[in-house]
Amino acid sequence: MESKETIQGFYLRNATVERLETDKTAGVGHFNVFTRESCSLLTPYSRRDYYKISLIIGKGKLHYADKWIYVDRPALLFSNPVVPYSWEADDEDQTGWFCLFTDQFLQNGTRLGNLQDSQLFKIGGTPIFFVDKDQQKTISDLFIKMMSEIESEYMHKYDMLRTCLHLLIHETMKMHPAENFEPYQNASHRVASLFMELLERQFPIDSPEAYLKLKTPNDYAQSLSIHVNSLNRSVKEMTGKTTSQQIASRITQEASALLKHTDWNISEIAYGLGFEEPAYFTNFFKKQTGLSPNAVRTTVV
Repeated sequence: MESKETIQGFYLRNATVERLETDKTAGVGHFNVFTRESCSLLTPYSRRDYYKISLIIGKGKLHYADKWIYVDRPALLFSNPVVPYSWEADDEDQTGWFCLFTDQFLQNGTRLGNLQDSQLFKIGGTPIFFVDKDQQKTISDLFIKMMSEIESEYMHKYDMLRTCLHLLIHETMKMHPAENFEPYQNASHRVASLFMELLERQFPIDSPEAYLKLKTPNDYAQSLSIHVNSLNRSVKEMTGKTTSQQIASRITQEASALLKHTDWNISEIAYGLGFEEPAYFTNFFKKQTGLSPNAVRTTVV
């Protein structure tokens, strides 16, 4: 499994950039914006626990999930906390801008949906958009505005920055994503890693009203935009277990935690874990553990 870089890790890796501590006018979360001249020419292949939007002006290769693409003209890159990526510059002539931010910062005071479900950041989506001259100017102006605002003393500057972010996202949604990604010859470890990360992100189930959205191998394959046979082959090759076995194991682990540490009834737990009927859950749990849900709860009590 690849490591995940935190915001603090980003600043440690890029010692030449300044971390601006957001003040009370920022609300929750974190935001910062930079010129790409401060970027390293080679970034590690890993996940980040923050979102990032980059206007790339310069040539290089983007490694993203289980594929790669050659960037030979100005492009916008949208990265999310789930999918690992790296950038390998072809030369030192790298310009443009990038901003990094957390979900909490962008959503502060709004009623947006899950950012990872959006067209630009969703798992399995295409993260890069090549831009023409007019689009490049529009996007560049927004980044220049953000660079100016973050250095200002205006008391509502973070509201302005959120507005710029929303404009940047909407301008990009008018564009068509790149289509010339190339698959890796051997991508099993990347596919399996993405699956395991996505599986883990379904948990914990933290309220009786919550429910498991992805329940089958096909659900996960669709979310990752790959064929279910490719997913099954990669997971089996890398973990020694089938996709179904990995899902069942994680559901069983969560079920045990809910039985031991909550007062939810069996029906509530069954529904939260994606079972239409409590009896289906009971049969599943017995098959996995050899014990009934009530037996586990009685033992704890």
